[in-house]
Amino acid sequence: MMASEMASSNFPWLTLAILVPIAFGLLVLALGRDDRPGLTRWLSLAGAVAGFLVTIPLYTGFDPSTAEMQFVERVSWIDTFAVFYHLGIDGISLWFVLLTAFVTIIVVVAGWEVITQRVAQYMAAFLILSGLMVGVFAALDGLLFYVFFEATLIPMYIIVGVWGGPNRVYAAFKFFLYTLLGSLLTLVAFIYLWHAAGGSFDIQTWHTLPLGMTAQVLIFLALLMAFAVKVPMWPVHTWLPDAHVEAPTGGSVVLAAIMLKLGAYGFLRFSLPIAPDASHSLAGLMIALSLIAVIYIGLVAIVQEDMKKLVAYSSVAHMGFVTLGFFIFNTAGVEGAIVQMISHGFVSGAMFLCIGVLYDRMHSRLIADYGGVVNTMPRFVTFFVLFSMANSGLPATSGFVGEFMVIMGAVEYNFWIGLLAATALIFGAAYSLWMVKRVAFGEIANEHVRQLQDINRREFAMLGVLALAVLYMGIHPKPFTDVMHVSVEALLQHVAISKL
Repeated sequence: MMASEMASSNFPWLTLAILVPIAFGLLVLALGRDDRPGLTRWLSLAGAVAGFLVTIPLYTGFDPSTAEMQFVERVSWIDTFAVFYHLGIDGISLWFVLLTAFVTIIVVVAGWEVITQRVAQYMAAFLILSGLMVGVFAALDGLLFYVFFEATLIPMYIIVGVWGGPNRVYAAFKFFLYTLLGSLLTLVAFIYLWHAAGGSFDIQTWHTLPLGMTAQVLIFLALLMAFAVKVPMWPVHTWLPDAHVEAPTGGSVVLAAIMLKLGAYGFLRFSLPIAPDASHSLAGLMIALSLIAVIYIGLVAIVQEDMKKLVAYSSVAHMGFVTLGFFIFNTAGVEGAIVQMISHGFVSGAMFLCIGVLYDRMHSRLIADYGGVVNTMPRFVTFFVLFSMANSGLPATSGFVGEFMVIMGAVEYNFWIGLLAATALIFGAAYSLWMVKRVAFGEIANEHVRQLQDINRREFAMLGVLALAVLYMGIHPKPFTDVMHVSVEALLQHVAISKL
């Protein structure tokens, strides 16, 4: 018996990956108090680390030579509608489970000294959110996926609405309403698919349904409403800058690093395999929307005066690469898009952490309030420059690998689409490096900057870990692509055969 099959049949690792952070979150809520924040923080860190440790066997026991689902768990849940608690991962979803658990540790460490009010509720919200997001990536039952997908809104809504900035209530409502309304049509599509599959919510069964073109187009558009908002794609991206600006640093990190990936993952697990003919038919629309995000939103990012807004708009542009890669239907494009998703988790998370470090000291995110930071915070600026370079796609950083693969795939698909996509490297360098120049370099701009203290050991550790991840993935991306390759090939073969 193979290692993956043994792990799959003998131990419920995926259930643990979901329940461990949720259980620790509930424990933190029960035991944590503001008059003893030390206990709350250490218990939260223990929960985040435990949540990550139980995902390690998923990687060590994973068999990259097969596209079959591994670590499968299947238990009857709602007998009346044949709903199952059905979990499993393949080479596409594995990395997102690991990334979610990894980022949760970073977020707990990031809020260690910064959050002083309602510490238990803050930490618990992130731990519970972590478990729910793992559930999204592991669900193989349509209704179970929908429950996890929608449940992630609740902790993030609370995080933005309670610990956010002055306009936090507006931003939280906008985030909640956009994503909730976008998902309602998806529920309708799921119910139709349940009926078409003879009363089954099994996602893999849905992949093999002989749907007509009209049904596929309608299902694709219904799914698009939810996934496009979550990515977010242009023009339904406007909730993201507001949410990022008002969210606390940890909220921005999780929102950019993981939650945006839920929508992109939905395209891979639902839209492409369930409606392959519609995916080919509507590919032109998806490519156009993606290129608008890459080019137009890149230009919008250049003129931003708020650092968080700039990085938020850059996230929209980078996720445009992801959706572009999906709909050019070749291996380089899809694998590059998935690599870009993982890289964006590291880089955007690190960028928001860097902005949080400055905000904790100056209580300002405006670029104009800074200048000459390198003179007082040289260690911080080293990380800031590295992550900004990665954000602009510098070779040998993770930001380059995914974008280069997508561009190569786009050139293979159509030279002019590849050329338009490549302009993102220019815009990325423009907005990232111009921000660094104005914030970090030059003479010290004011007394507040002169009094800044460089990063402490806690901040150095969290930024250092992310820097290692960015450089390792940029220099040696093969371990990442090897795991996903067979699953991506199987997906593309399924989509191509269905088209024939």
